Amino acid sequence: MSDVRAEVFQNEYLAEGATVADAVVTVTVGDGHGPAVRTEGAAAAEIIIIDCSGSMHGERMVQAKKAAAVAIDTLRDGVGFAVIAGSSGAVTAFPSGQRLAVTSPSTRAEAKAAIRKLKAGGGTAMSTWLRLARDLFREYPVEIRHAILLTDGCNGESERTLQAVLDDCAGEFVCDSRGVGEGWRAAELLKIADTLLGTADGMKDPAGLAADFQAMIEAAMGKTMADVFLRVWTPAGGRLRFLKQVHPEIVELTDRRSQVSARAGDYPTGSWGAESRDYHLSVELEPGTVGEEVLAARVSVVRRDETLAQALVRAVWTDDTAHSTKINQRVAHYSGEIELAEAIQEGLAAREVGDVATATARLGRAVRLATESGRSDTVRLLAGVVEVTDAREGTVVLKQRSANRDVDVDAEIAAVTSRKTTRVRPA
Repeated sequence: MSDVRAEVFQNEYLAEGATVADAVVTVTVGDGHGPAVRTEGAAAAEIIIIDCSGSMHGERMVQAKKAAAVAIDTLRDGVGFAVIAGSSGAVTAFPSGQRLAVTSPSTRAEAKAAIRKLKAGGGTAMSTWLRLARDLFREYPVEIRHAILLTDGCNGESERTLQAVLDDCAGEFVCDSRGVGEGWRAAELLKIADTLLGTADGMKDPAGLAADFQAMIEAAMGKTMADVFLRVWTPAGGRLRFLKQVHPEIVELTDRRSQVSARAGDYPTGSWGAESRDYHLSVELEPGTVGEEVLAARVSVVRRDETLAQALVRAVWTDDTAHSTKINQRVAHYSGEIELAEAIQEGLAAREVGDVATATARLGRAVRLATESGRSDTVRLLAGVVEVTDAREGTVVLKQRSANRDVDVDAEIAAVTSRKTTRVRPA
């Protein structure tokens, strides 16, 4: 069994009559630093989904084929795998039939030969791609089930159609979604990643795909256990206001609750290797009196009803303002990261519908927050969407779409990367 630890970071002191307790729970498996591909590990299966719609012609398809070949070479021996070609429908490019192959020198060579034959043509129906992946995984029930979905365009189906298939795939496998070129939409990649507990990212230049695919496969091959949940218990009269993963990126988990008992619920976290993640939870309690202490929440890391680690969130009421007004460093840091992500997402959403005033105000706020927190990487991303007049004051001018054809894809990249966070530096 992997070494699993859970730590709580909070200010447990509340002013008399206060009702909200906040904490950051850090969950760490092993040494917290994922290895490269493990020569041995949990039984695993990998499916690579390549967009083969008409817009993937030329350099995008060339680089997508190279990336898929690199991914296959990165898989360790003995892993079940398949390649799906997606367009208006989905077909298994390798192997033939409704099955997965097993990695070996011969199957790798056969798969790469099949990849070289992929051609661009047709539309984009992502639900069919994901449905086929689900069906293939169901025929190969192993511990670690991971997929990569690459697209260069927006989905040609209704939101309801895609969401219905995603809901059916939830819990079946983890999926990392990637966009390349100019036509993909951050909202769709994030929806796939959120529902299937993966990551989302995008890039303009397809030359970066091979390195990204290799990194995703290395991470997947480093996983040692799947179907891990956070089980959160709250006392009588208490309720969980929200639960979010806040590092390495922000993922909303509040609405993913599966009821365990009247006071406890499970929240999915997907597959784990040697890594560390942070979660921010906020609990509303019945008001207490000075000197009273309660257990505000019990957070357990659970796998197949076995408790792997546990952390306790406390609440102590005090009339000492020096104690009750102090904000824990990690809680403050991630509250700021969440505010920054929300400002970016709200600004880009307003830009999309032509609300220039709101877009300018929210993106200006994002530039100011990023500057104050030293997030120069985020400021650079936002500079692709706005002209920054004064970063410290958040004074910006929205770039016109007609002025620069890269502005739209810069906006999508900013949206899809806005949820990535930095870990708080020790004081």
